[in-house]
Amino acid sequence: MKVTLLQKQGFDQITMKVLFLDLEQHLKSSSGASVVAIDNKIEQAMDLVKSHLMYAVREEVEVLKEQIKELIEKNSQLEQENTLLKTLASPEQLAQFQAQLQTGSPPSSSQSQGTTQQPAQPASQGSGPSA
Repeated sequence: MKVTLLQKQGFDQITMKVLFLDLEQHLKSSSGASVVAIDNKIEQAMDLVKSHLMYAVREEVEVLKEQIKELIEKNSQLEQENTLLKTLASPEQLAQFQAQLQTGSPPSSSQSQGTTQQPAQPASQGSGPSA
């Protein structure tokens, strides 16, 4: 299609051959330079990918650091809650809990409800007069 367009503009086949030969010579003479240019482009692209990856990794590290910080705080809170529950639990509840730990059976829903409700009642009674 390009050849027919060029022919319409007054170029003949000989002129086209001369142009193609000239282009071929130009490409051959500059092939070394074009290889270097291509290598440079590849290196630039690799550097760009590397910098994007480093940025993404840094962002992910920051997110993970924040998650670790939150988990440490949550762990501390749960340890304090555990200590408080051990303090408020009756000796029977502690013995029952120890037995469940040794057998590996999870506490039943009625037992766990009773355990959580009993310590809550004295705590609410204790907070009533002080309020």
